[in-house]
Amino acid sequence: MRQLLPVPCDPVDPAVLYGDLPLAGTRPAVRLNMIASIDGATAVAGLSGGLGGPADQALFAVLRSHADVVLVAAGTVRAERYGPSKVPVAVISRSCRLDWDSPFFTAAIASPIVITVAEAPAPEREKAASLADVIIAGEQDVDLAAALTALSERGYARVLAEGGPSLNGQLAAAGLLDELCLTVSPLLAGGEAKRILAGPALAAGPGWRLRSLCEQDGFLFLRYRPR
Repeated sequence: MRQLLPVPCDPVDPAVLYGDLPLAGTRPAVRLNMIASIDGATAVAGLSGGLGGPADQALFAVLRSHADVVLVAAGTVRAERYGPSKVPVAVISRSCRLDWDSPFFTAAIASPIVITVAEAPAPEREKAASLADVIIAGEQDVDLAAALTALSERGYARVLAEGGPSLNGQLAAAGLLDELCLTVSPLLAGGEAKRILAGPALAAGPGWRLRSLCEQDGFLFLRYRPR
């Protein structure tokens, strides 16, 4: 990987470059990692894997190595077929209806976390509690700030958010994103795939500043932080 901005450097060690996620006060710092095609698609045939390559996968591994916990929506876990992970994965599901027989739960390396709401069906919450650490964050809708507070109380200081777009939009709307890592894949996808954020339009703000820009094998790796 070579760094183009802010200072050209070839090669650059991504483990060092991405090791400076700033603290976020009383809550964990949240880094969002997403990939999109040149034309903005976040998936090919419903999966983000069709956009990636060895360079993107290597950075994905680096970002996970810097995280204390991964935050992801249940739909993304299902679509991308998440498996056991060395890093704890916190799955957000308002209904708490998940595939309890999947290796993600039955062969877990690090104990999974399920973030749900008080009004989720009791049988599902009980099943979740038998296989994972359960966080109740909100009554009907997941309160992301409360969920992050609960993660902080468990000792997690660095959160890596991995989507999907609806969760990303909610994090952004709540002002809970501290860094955005965007991989631009050298592909044109077309179709009707979502952008990296989905949901209502965001309020106008001071914008984001480019922290670094790197390139490898035609992939661009952009890193932004709020101004």
